[in-house]
Amino acid sequence: MQADTFEVTGGRPLAGELHPQGAKNEALQIIAAVLLSDDPITISNVPDIIDVNKLIELLKGLGVTVERLAPDTWRFCAGTIDISYLRSETFMRDAQKLRGSVMLIGPLLARFGRAVLPKPGGDKIGRRRLDTHFLGFQKLGAEFKYDDQRDIYYVEQPKGGLKGTYIHLDEISVTGTANVVMAAVLTKGHTTIYNAACEPYLQQLCAMLVRMGAKIEGIGSNLLKIEGVEHLSGTEHRCLPDMIEIGSFIGLAAMTQGDITIKNAAVDQLGIIPYTFERLGLTIERIGDDLHIPSHDHYEIQTFIDGSIMTIYDAPWPGFTPDLMSIILVTATQARGSVLIHQKMFESRLFFVDKLIDMGAQIILCDPHRATVIGLDRRYPLRGIDMTSPDIRAGQALLIAALSAKGTSRIHNIHQIDRGYQHIDTRLNAIGAEIVRV
Repeated sequence: MQADTFEVTGGRPLAGELHPQGAKNEALQIIAAVLLSDDPITISNVPDIIDVNKLIELLKGLGVTVERLAPDTWRFCAGTIDISYLRSETFMRDAQKLRGSVMLIGPLLARFGRAVLPKPGGDKIGRRRLDTHFLGFQKLGAEFKYDDQRDIYYVEQPKGGLKGTYIHLDEISVTGTANVVMAAVLTKGHTTIYNAACEPYLQQLCAMLVRMGAKIEGIGSNLLKIEGVEHLSGTEHRCLPDMIEIGSFIGLAAMTQGDITIKNAAVDQLGIIPYTFERLGLTIERIGDDLHIPSHDHYEIQTFIDGSIMTIYDAPWPGFTPDLMSIILVTATQARGSVLIHQKMFESRLFFVDKLIDMGAQIILCDPHRATVIGLDRRYPLRGIDMTSPDIRAGQALLIAALSAKGTSRIHNIHQIDRGYQHIDTRLNAIGAEIVRV
């Protein structure tokens, strides 16, 4: 069994260049979309992480031909699919371990008429309901059943197939929007999706589908109009760099007093991520498509214009992504000043702060959604402790805290970090970190 603990020696300033991996959340959508065509589809800049690799294994089980052309490049061909695999114990066991398996439903429903899915797992960050997905499919005419005894979802086309319609999504769900879009592109007639998510990852998915022959208008907005087509062809696609990892590297540089350049960061696709870190007092220099974060001896949290305490909260795109709230919070612990972190979207995502408090951070957990961070201005460095990673993003935040702390930390359950961050120990060790798998 692979070692599941990081032993981290903190207090080392990091210096050098980091190259962000391909976007995890985009890759899961794009890889699922290969099921929509029987032609070859080549995808590059795919991150080598647990969640992506598990989804690729599920495609292999379905009968998709999979070739690895390079470390980050894969070719898929879903010419022949074994739908009976969806009923197998192997599929049920493997799919329930991966939240991203939900992305298979839309393509399977649209092209093969039905899909089966066990209730998927993933991060324990609060309720993550799938209603938006299935309500969207039902609007298109799909028949839906849920076996509450076995936690299995069943969805299939009615006689006559799916039909385009007007869909007002009940929440701005990225995966829900992506799933309904993938079903709608092969659905007869015209489909309008209102209150759609518009993250860069979703824009990438829509752009890929258009290259395959789909007809989608309104890409980048919350109103998508789709005219169904009968067939989609193959294409080539390159995933964006992972904006969550880029944000993590910005926080890492500040916390470790590092001098780090993030290469090829697709800066134009980062939205307000750099600006939000700048509100913590960080200096971020744009050099072409790179971001340079110089060494910070100190950084001071801004206030609002009237002098009131800064509040940073998550929101659907183009707001600040919830996946970086853990990183913003840990970065604030060594700033000068105070900030209220308001995690609106998941009620359990802030529960990792007890580990930071044990390390010496001054944090008041107001309720499951809000925490006040009182910055220590480096007067009292964090101290190394033993801790456990509860989810992908909190795990990365704890790793950043450990790298900035005095002494040695041990982080257990690091497969959670490996689910979303590619060879993170090797890459950080190359710029001066000391992280050992034990």
